[in-house]
Amino acid sequence: MKMNSGGGQSSKPDRKTIERRRRNDMKTLCFKLTSLIPHHIFKPSKETVSQQDQLHLAATYIARLRERVEKLKKTKEEAMKSVEPNGSIMEAAAAPVGLSSPVVELRDLGSSIELVLITGLNRNFMLYQVISILEQEGAEVVSASFSTLGGKIFHSIHAQAKLSRVGVETTRASQRLQELIRYH
Repeated sequence: MKMNSGGGQSSKPDRKTIERRRRNDMKTLCFKLTSLIPHHIFKPSKETVSQQDQLHLAATYIARLRERVEKLKKTKEEAMKSVEPNGSIMEAAAAPVGLSSPVVELRDLGSSIELVLITGLNRNFMLYQVISILEQEGAEVVSASFSTLGGKIFHSIHAQAKLSRVGVETTRASQRLQELIRYH
């Protein structure tokens, strides 16, 4: 005969309750995991996808991300090999692409242009000067960014023609940019 003081049950949960909580926790964690997968990869349908399928999809996605990270690391290592310890780009790596500082590359993409500037850290031109030249030649800057690697600064500027019928005078803009970079 079992005696229970106070007429209530013991405070320790039984196995069924513990197992139900564990299953609910796993379901919640699985949901969180699949919510981290981009929608273009995991498109939940009206049909329920089993937890096993969700976990398999997540594992596949993680494996792809790892491969991409490894590929990007190798690309970075290759890029870093072309930079000497003093920060300058090695001539052997620069020769095939004609990379000598400064580099001004203006690509005409129809109604838009892309400008790539590669300069040394010791160049002290102002970015507003570059933007001003582009605007004077009929372009409107949409985005601009830069990054540094070793002793080089890589600028990337995207612009579009203010008037698409007229376009941008890329030849003259390129000449003016060459002069600006060369003399600063």
